[in-house]
Amino acid sequence: MAVTIRGKALELPIVQGGMGIGVSLERLAGAVAALGGMGTLSAAFCGFREVDFSTNPREANLRALVRQIGRAKEIAKGAGLVAVNVMVAAAQYADSVRAALRAGVDAVVCGAGLPKDLPGLAAEVGNEDAALAPVVSGGRSAALICKLWDRRYGRVPDFVVVEGPLAGGHLGFSPEEAREAQAGRPRPLSALLAEVLEALAPFREKYGRDIPVFVAGGVKSGAELRRYMDQGAAGVQFATRFIATEECDASPGYKQALLDAEAENVTIVQSPVGMPGRALRSPLIRRVEAGTQPKITRCDRCLAACDCKTAPYCISKALIAAVEGDWENGLFFCGANAGEVNTFSTVKEQMDQILNEWRTAP
Repeated sequence: MAVTIRGKALELPIVQGGMGIGVSLERLAGAVAALGGMGTLSAAFCGFREVDFSTNPREANLRALVRQIGRAKEIAKGAGLVAVNVMVAAAQYADSVRAALRAGVDAVVCGAGLPKDLPGLAAEVGNEDAALAPVVSGGRSAALICKLWDRRYGRVPDFVVVEGPLAGGHLGFSPEEAREAQAGRPRPLSALLAEVLEALAPFREKYGRDIPVFVAGGVKSGAELRRYMDQGAAGVQFATRFIATEECDASPGYKQALLDAEAENVTIVQSPVGMPGRALRSPLIRRVEAGTQPKITRCDRCLAACDCKTAPYCISKALIAAVEGDWENGLFFCGANAGEVNTFSTVKEQMDQILNEWRTAP
C-alpha cells in the first residue's frame, strides 16, 4: 500500500484534502500524518486568528502558516507527510508557497488554477526535498502542466491530484458541468483517472519514474479506494468526512452544520473567484440567490480574480464566518456526499474505517 513520493514513503494511500479557511490546519493535518497518511493544511487566510490579522493580514497569514506547519510536523512525529494546499488564485499564492517551503513542508499542492511557476518558486527557496503537485480536472490540464514544467524547469509533478466534479469547495469544471454533477450526472472519476494516467504516461517514461495519481471528489469508502487503486490510482483524497472529527480545526458549529445537513442541503454556488463551488445552502447562499445579500464594504484583495464591486459577497469573510460556526453568514464548503456524514468521530476512527473497508472489499 505504501507510496513513494519524492523519496519519502507514504505508508497509507490516503490524502486528507486541504480545506480553508481554517478547517484543516495543524491539528487535523498532523493527526492524519501521524497515522501514515498525508495531512494537508490550507494556506487560505490561515492567520485569521492572529491578533494583527485585521490590520496586517499578509504578514499574519505567513507567520501563522510557518507556525502551523511546524506544529503539524510535531504532531506527526516523523510519520506520514505534511502538505500545504495553496490556491493559485490567491493574491498571496507565491509568498505562501515560499513560506511553506522554507518551513520544511513535505509537499505543496496547488489548485484553483494551474501552478505554472511552482517549480520556479521552489528553486528560489532551494528546497529540493519537498514534493510539488497540481490539482487537475482531467487529462488535458495534467498534460499541460507537465509540458510546461518539463520545458521550463526540467521537472514534472511528484504526484497529481485529479479532482472530479463531486468535490467540495472550488471546482475545476464549468458551471454547467458542476450542475450536471449535482443533478446526479457527473463525469465518472474512473474516466478522469484514465485520462490523467494516459496524459502522464510519456512523462513517466521520459523521467523514468512514477507520477502517483490520487483521485478526489465524491469518494465514499475504502472499497472505492480499492477500486480506484485497481484502476491505476496510487490512492484517494478524502476531505469532507474529516470535518466531523475531534481533531478538525473548525469550530463545533461548523461540524454540527455538517452533521445536520441532508443531501438536499448541498448546492452549487458561484464563487467570487470566478469558479463554481459546492457548499451547504446556508442563509448566506439563500440571500445571494434572492439578491438581498448586502454589498461588500471592505476588501483586502485576497483573491487576484475577485472584483469587490461585482462580487456577490466577500468569500474570505464568509469562510471565516463558517469556520467559526456562524450559520447565518458563513459559506460552508462541502463535498457532494456531505449528507452522509452523520456521526462525530476521530481521525483514527475514520482512517481505521477506510482501511477496514479497503481490506474487506471484494
